[in-house]
Amino acid sequence: MAKAKTTAFFCKECGFESAKWMGQCPGCRQWNTFVEELTGKKDSVSGKLKPLKKAKPSLLSEISVEEKDRVTTGYAELDRVLGGGVVAGSLVLVGGDPGIGKSTLLLQVCRNLAAVGRKVLYISGEESLKQIKLRANRIGTVTGELLFLCETSLDVIAETIEEVKPDIVIIDSIQTMFREEVASAPGSVSQVRESTNLLMQIAKGGGITIFIVGHVTKEGVVAGPRVLEHMVDTVLYFEGDRHASYRILRGVKNRFGSTNEIGVFEMREQGLVEVENPSEFMLDGRPKDASGAVVACAMEGTRPILLEVQALVTQSNLGIPRRTAAGTDYNRVNLLMAVLEKRCHYEMGRYDAYVNIAGGMKMNEPALDLSIIMALVSSLKDRPVDEKTIVFGEVGLSGEVRAVSLAEQRVNEAVKLGFEACILPQICLDKMKRTDKIRLIGVRNVREAIAVL
Repeated sequence: MAKAKTTAFFCKECGFESAKWMGQCPGCRQWNTFVEELTGKKDSVSGKLKPLKKAKPSLLSEISVEEKDRVTTGYAELDRVLGGGVVAGSLVLVGGDPGIGKSTLLLQVCRNLAAVGRKVLYISGEESLKQIKLRANRIGTVTGELLFLCETSLDVIAETIEEVKPDIVIIDSIQTMFREEVASAPGSVSQVRESTNLLMQIAKGGGITIFIVGHVTKEGVVAGPRVLEHMVDTVLYFEGDRHASYRILRGVKNRFGSTNEIGVFEMREQGLVEVENPSEFMLDGRPKDASGAVVACAMEGTRPILLEVQALVTQSNLGIPRRTAAGTDYNRVNLLMAVLEKRCHYEMGRYDAYVNIAGGMKMNEPALDLSIIMALVSSLKDRPVDEKTIVFGEVGLSGEVRAVSLAEQRVNEAVKLGFEACILPQICLDKMKRTDKIRLIGVRNVREAIAVL
């Protein structure tokens, strides 16, 4: 008899299955993504949920959508990223670096939901009940029906959910879960895909909201097959340096709302706390009368955020000047320095340049171009920019200052924080309503902006 095949090859990006290893995946065209895994014959009985009732096709006019279908989490920042709250029957994936605060945030959300009468089941495959108890004591008093379970077998978890019938389920984390009918190890492509598929059936079939915690790779993406992000309804990434106090929750996929929103949190001793005014938080501790520091305004979805762009230009002692960019695109900084050298005749090739966005924020919006240039020139000439002045605008290769979107919202945010002047593209100024609350200075090119210094 021929020997039964016990291994197969899977693509880590899209989950494509092949009987042999291939250099390029036929499904997603990525190279060197195939991994070998054990496969087992699936049991036709175990691991399946009860059959759902036969579905009946419906007309679009027969489907009703109400606001009560969303449940608020108790955190306005999280609700904004989710599109207004948690949708019943949705599957939400939360990813982030180790120690960033994923489990802490979800435990706090569980506390808030249980306090308003929701039945919540928190399932952990990484921590014991005592460890969860210690974290729960730190975040405050827990009331209501908040149940905890330490289990990694999804077959047992499915039975428990069927018995308890919770409204919200937390799975921490998907890489530790396994199904007995899949022969590969927990965290492998097959296990993650099959586990997520089972959780999706539970969520859609029972109207249960499920939050899944996912580990991330060194590249910063959720570990496991890329198909994992396609299966879920919402993908949230928790960003920020775990050694810093702030955290940013960013939505990269959302079937129930916009993907342009972010939520800002601060890590404190009692857990994560919302930051209602991120601009004031980012500008806290600014130096006075320091050259090379300029306040810029970036947009995250519909939210304007003021931040400080810092630059340090020093005489180079090397044959090739050193360039460093923290928080913004390195190549963009090189491009802007080339514009300064060509259009404004500054000999930037003789200087080392270091550009940093204070607070550890990461922004690649073109509207930061003009503020980066102003910071570079300010440091080069050792002339400070007025601390009550805000700068934004996109810079082209010919040195022109181009228009940016939502200029009026950026100016209004500057007015709220007490800024007295704003340097912005002339095109944006011509389209805006004039105001007496702030002095608006329109510039057409980089030379005009530098002349303001």
